[in-house]
Amino acid sequence: MKRKVFILHEIYGVNDFIKMQAEAYSNANTTIECITLYSDNRIFPYEQEQQAYDYFINEIGFDAPLEQLTEKVLEARSYYDEVLLIGFSVGATLAWRLSTLPLQGIVCVYGSRIRQYLDVIPSCPTLVIFPRDEKSFNVHELKETLETLPLVHTSQYLGLHGFMDCNNPNYCYKSYLQAQAEISQFFEIKHQGGLHDGPK
Repeated sequence: MKRKVFILHEIYGVNDFIKMQAEAYSNANTTIECITLYSDNRIFPYEQEQQAYDYFINEIGFDAPLEQLTEKVLEARSYYDEVLLIGFSVGATLAWRLSTLPLQGIVCVYGSRIRQYLDVIPSCPTLVIFPRDEKSFNVHELKETLETLPLVHTSQYLGLHGFMDCNNPNYCYKSYLQAQAEISQFFEIKHQGGLHDGPK
């Protein structure tokens, strides 16, 4: 069983956290690729959150990367038995928008803009992980809406946006461990073919 996992980064770029995530899921049967959405491979420090956000929204956005990402996914499907996506924040929203492709699974971690794309109905097992609170919207309401979709499972953990990243001011160690374990379990269940029924 050959597996490819694409990781889509947050507004900060392919930083140490994203690289740590890549290491967490890499094994003899799994090839990991961290896709940078920034052509110059730039990385923003956390102190420049607003600048990073403005750069992503103004220079990249949620539409322009879709064609290239779709090509990458479809190409990988020719070489691997399974292709999965993990996205964080803006990367999670992009992953959500790609969930209608012939993928074997998608993980979306604190993808707050998913709420703007509720017309998307994932065609593969999709795990959506939220923090307890987001400053821009009601997490519980979005969680309830997504739970009505047949292949979507949602989880919510104590903490704020960025709680999985040990370098982020919002890091929450306990929630990080729980979320990391759930993602790993999602991959294992997916590997055994047990997520096709879309458990709630």
